[in-house]
Amino acid sequence: MGYLRCATEAAQVSRTAYRRKRQLLIRTAPLECGCSSASNFPTMALLNILHYPDKRLHKIAKPVATVDDRIRKLVADMAETMYAAPGVGLAATQVDVHERVIVIDVSETHDELRAFINPEIVWSSDERKLAEEGCLSVPGIYDSVERAEKVRVRALNERGETFELDCDGLLAVCIQHEMDHLMGRVFVEYLSPLKQTRIKTKMKKLAHAM
Repeated sequence: MGYLRCATEAAQVSRTAYRRKRQLLIRTAPLECGCSSASNFPTMALLNILHYPDKRLHKIAKPVATVDDRIRKLVADMAETMYAAPGVGLAATQVDVHERVIVIDVSETHDELRAFINPEIVWSSDERKLAEEGCLSVPGIYDSVERAEKVRVRALNERGETFELDCDGLLAVCIQHEMDHLMGRVFVEYLSPLKQTRIKTKMKKLAHAM
């Protein structure tokens, strides 16, 4: 989402940048606000991303009961998958894991990874903003969605610590977009029934062609 394409399909990340990101994930210590560290998981895996209209995208994610090594490994694998796609955000629902976990990196340098476990929006502004979005689960599709201009999110980081973060701009859009996934909603479902039908038809054709 380099521009306001929160959809988790960012301006193209080069293969060189992706390799640099993978090295960063392997060696870095946790960053502020739940940013991800995969130092304990040198064998991160690329996960399969579900594509709309797969019914599994409509499952509602359950809260994470305990932030343990399994969840930290999930965060690392999701980050690996997001950067490789390339994208700026990914929800666990999109990789067929139905727990409340999202990863986001909206930085231009692709080195400010944030993990949000059991996220909840505790405040949102009355001001609304229309922004173009896309989605790794709906590749090649972009359209405008109206969302709150600013939000405050509360979540756990990978150490199980609670933090709050005020978000605006691209980060606010991306937080709301990814949290929709945890509730079983894909951004195209904000569009008209006609557009949704056309997108479903296109995605099914792409799936058959693969």
